[in-house]
Amino acid sequence: MSTKTSRLRRTVVSTFSVLALSAAGAGAATAESASAPTGSGWSTGCGIGSAPVDGQHTVSSGGRARTYELHLPAGYRTWRAWPVVIAYHGRGNTGAGTQAFSGLDNLPAIVVYPNGVIGTGDGERQAWEGAPYSAPGVDDVAFTGDLLDSLESDLCVDTRRVYATGKSNGAGFTGILACELSDRITAIAPVSGAFYPTGRPCNPSRRVPVIDFHGTADTTIPYAGDADRGLPAIRDWVGAWADRDGCRTRPHETRVAYDVARYDWHGCRSGSDVAHVAVVGGGHTWPGEDSYSGGGYATHSIEAHDVMWTFLRGQRLPRH
Repeated sequence: MSTKTSRLRRTVVSTFSVLALSAAGAGAATAESASAPTGSGWSTGCGIGSAPVDGQHTVSSGGRARTYELHLPAGYRTWRAWPVVIAYHGRGNTGAGTQAFSGLDNLPAIVVYPNGVIGTGDGERQAWEGAPYSAPGVDDVAFTGDLLDSLESDLCVDTRRVYATGKSNGAGFTGILACELSDRITAIAPVSGAFYPTGRPCNPSRRVPVIDFHGTADTTIPYAGDADRGLPAIRDWVGAWADRDGCRTRPHETRVAYDVARYDWHGCRSGSDVAHVAVVGGGHTWPGEDSYSGGGYATHSIEAHDVMWTFLRGQRLPRH
């Protein structure tokens, strides 16, 4: 089917769906979708009568068939634009594995768990762009753009509220997205992030809100950094984002629990909040894990998905 024919079909289906919903007494909600102003965040998938179901789906990117797990929130309907959370797994894990331990399915958002491409060395495990063991020639930034195009075409997406999180290598990749896809990624929430140097400049087109989680006793990605692997100290990495976002120099510290400290940078420009959550004695783990997420201590004093959502949900891309 040609692109022109596909768009015409989508327009016809969307119009028919709007009329059917109106006849069923849902006209007010449908009218809100149909009359949403340019730049409001409503995607082309709004008003379509059917939607993909939960489970694994495929999208073409860079000549490859790329897979992802999709979870729709309870009460998903196509006359409301929903925020999106993209969760990138750690090295050697999968989208389904991250879905199992993260608790992200509990959020009132469309949650997507993409799968990386098998990288190089040490068991040939799935990985993401930017790490020294990632698959050569794979453009995961472009894949993320293609994934968003597909989601926005098939689902009712609030394009101003697209958030990225991830674990370890996947968390490190969210840092790349913040640098290189800030026109589509609203904010990021890396967990136990592996922030390898890429040699590419970080020049986001806008100030990007960041909330970072890391265990102080993480032996896989050390909190104090690892010069031999080019990994920065975590507080330095977050501080660099505070500088980019024009925040005040010193963060405000709050003791959230006996094993959790939080640091918030205030006075950031354009509402681009920056925060860091340190799990005291925490390992290479996801706070509040529902199942095994990595080696070392995992706190249950907080749930990472709840804390990050409180931070992320109010962040929006500027209107165009």
